[in-house]
Amino acid sequence: MEDAETVFRELGARVGDLAHAYPDGETGPLSMWAMYPLETLRASEGVEDDEVRRFMRTNDPFPQVKIKDGADEVRISDLGYTDLFLASYELFRRLRDEGVIPASVRFQVQLPTPTAPLCLLARPEDQARLYGPFESAMFADLNRFLEAVPHDDIEVQWDVAAEFGSLENNDWYKLGEFLDPDSVVPKLVRCIDQVPEDVGVGLHLCYGDYLHGHETEPESLGTQVKLVNDVAAAAHRRIDFAAFTVPQNRDDAEYFEPLQELRKDALGRAYFGIVPYYPNKQPLGTVERQGANIDRYVDDWGVCTECGMGRHEAETVPSLVNLHRGIVETLGSSPDGATAPENDQTPDDGRHRQPVARKTD
Repeated sequence: MEDAETVFRELGARVGDLAHAYPDGETGPLSMWAMYPLETLRASEGVEDDEVRRFMRTNDPFPQVKIKDGADEVRISDLGYTDLFLASYELFRRLRDEGVIPASVRFQVQLPTPTAPLCLLARPEDQARLYGPFESAMFADLNRFLEAVPHDDIEVQWDVAAEFGSLENNDWYKLGEFLDPDSVVPKLVRCIDQVPEDVGVGLHLCYGDYLHGHETEPESLGTQVKLVNDVAAAAHRRIDFAAFTVPQNRDDAEYFEPLQELRKDALGRAYFGIVPYYPNKQPLGTVERQGANIDRYVDDWGVCTECGMGRHEAETVPSLVNLHRGIVETLGSSPDGATAPENDQTPDDGRHRQPVARKTD
């Protein structure tokens, strides 16, 4: 969408308090996700531009940096997330005071884990040396934001994507040795523990969404469940929520069976990516079958897309937001007392038919 205010107003009108927290949509400078810190890295002491490499399946040219030859030290300056999030939070609070956003809704900050920007932007042989300074800069930026806002009004989401390249043995991002499988959990634990206990924190478990395709197709929820369990066991605080990837074509029982291994105390809320980007391409009843499989193992859960809505066609995003609400209402997974707006401001444009039938008495 165009800007954060458009995002907040659309969510307020279409979702209401069916959502626990609203993000700002990562519009403007954050629209490129983990590419955002590129200019900061370029300007950092001891860092310079490297040769452009080719990226993923498209073979597109992609900028990257390297450590300068002979550099004794790397200093990474302010990443700038705080100023952007503070501006969004002030807008969020004003619209909530005006009644556009329900009083119960919090503001969600979303950050890539420190691994993703480095995997994308730094040459592999320099990633390990850059990781410490970059992680410190990101944590410092987050701390500045948290010092400026009331903690009971905020949730923090860490976007976990590059990590699955390591865990699934797929070199999506040209991973260096700094992200071997044994290092994934300790790095995520530091991200979780960086957030104070009185601030909600969660994980977006992502298998990639470049051109709306996974870099590796998950065979089941097994890797995601094990990761959540392992991080929860090692962290010094609770994980409040996690969003699990569910491919649009997977409604078989086998995909969901690993949920029986999910520790009941591992997290507070579970969300599943069963909101399809292209419902017209999905057989009718798929979402209901997916929901039934989840119900076998999880008592209270919510829905999401697999990877947000930032790469979806802008004109269809309102219909996709409506689809979230329709699925929640149909499957009966809305939180007690939550209400969606009575008026739907956008008529169905025919491109996003409802993929689930309403239950009746």
